[in-house]
Amino acid sequence: MIKTNTELGLSLIILAGFLAAKLFRAAKIPAVTSYILVGIVIGPSGLEVMPEGILAASGFISDVVLGLIAFGIGRNFHFRTFGKTGKIIVRISAMEALGAMLLVTAALHLLLKVPIHIAILFGAIASATAPAATVMVVEETKAKGPLTDTLLGVVALDDAWALMIFAVSMVVAKTIAGGGANHLDLLMAAGMAVSEIAFSLILGAAFAWLLHHYSSRVVNPSDLEVFTLGIILLTMGAASSLGLSVLLACLALGVVLVNISSEGCRFFEVIEPLDTPLYLIFFVLAGALLEIGLIREIGLLGLAYIVFRVAGKLLGAYLGASDPGGMGAAVKKYIGLGLIPQAGVALGLALMALEQFPAVGETIFSTIVAHHRRIRAFGPHRHQDSPRPRPRDSRGGD
Repeated sequence: MIKTNTELGLSLIILAGFLAAKLFRAAKIPAVTSYILVGIVIGPSGLEVMPEGILAASGFISDVVLGLIAFGIGRNFHFRTFGKTGKIIVRISAMEALGAMLLVTAALHLLLKVPIHIAILFGAIASATAPAATVMVVEETKAKGPLTDTLLGVVALDDAWALMIFAVSMVVAKTIAGGGANHLDLLMAAGMAVSEIAFSLILGAAFAWLLHHYSSRVVNPSDLEVFTLGIILLTMGAASSLGLSVLLACLALGVVLVNISSEGCRFFEVIEPLDTPLYLIFFVLAGALLEIGLIREIGLLGLAYIVFRVAGKLLGAYLGASDPGGMGAAVKKYIGLGLIPQAGVALGLALMALEQFPAVGETIFSTIVAHHRRIRAFGPHRHQDSPRPRPRDSRGGD
């Protein structure tokens, strides 16, 4: 094993990830995929040049990045953007998230005999979608119309549903794994999960008010960046200490901030420069933590996960759009195709499952990574009103 110190290891992660993203971009491979591949190559399953200190800190890095991701998702919840399509967007997003969750859980448990608490975790993670992949295709094709407007609203809500579904599923899965599998225990576990969700949202909203109230005294953009990051970390730390959901608290922080004033977007803008390097490190570490040997052993499991997740997304979105006063045939027919990509949030939830259920977490995590590597090119279906696509720009995908 090549000896490297932490500084060299971190520089290797950043530079290798940067170069890989540049090289793979010509092949239309998203940046996230290239980061994961770099992690596999330099991690324990490859050249073993990643220092143990960085691997040991992967949990902390993952927590921080996931908090920032959840905070960023909140930016999409500006109430004015929903307009007249608000009800159908909520219905479609809820149906497609639940559709994927229920179909994957049922299929893995009933067909493959996966333990129910593990199947529940797979189902919860299946509900997540990669919004950036869909948004990039929409921007690339210059698509406009009811289908595009509805799709963008649905992907904005999707990961919020996924975070709440995962919070409930984690509590239920822990209860079942601990031997409490009777109906009363499960009902109590679900009640605890709902309470956790509520208090997590309240906590995030409280810190959003604090940040908004005192930010008026912060004029310098650099000072605002530091202050905003500090409040985000404070929200994460407080939620963790209280046994609440860090992700939902950060989500509520973002949602309240973007709606509390007309200048709410500035809190997200000052944090944006931190996103790219932190996300790069996060996904490279995700690749390094991947057990390559397990991928060969999860062939049928991985295939079932992909097939039933896609089926659940398509069916749920179709049923959600089946409304007499709905958005038209194009929305009903094609909306599900824009919800198939899966990346950032799903990988983060898989890492949380790995931390909470070490015995089976490797299988869950490896399956989600394998799914991401196979399905990365789906996007909203081009309909007759969409112009011809233009060449992809230089950005990476989700």
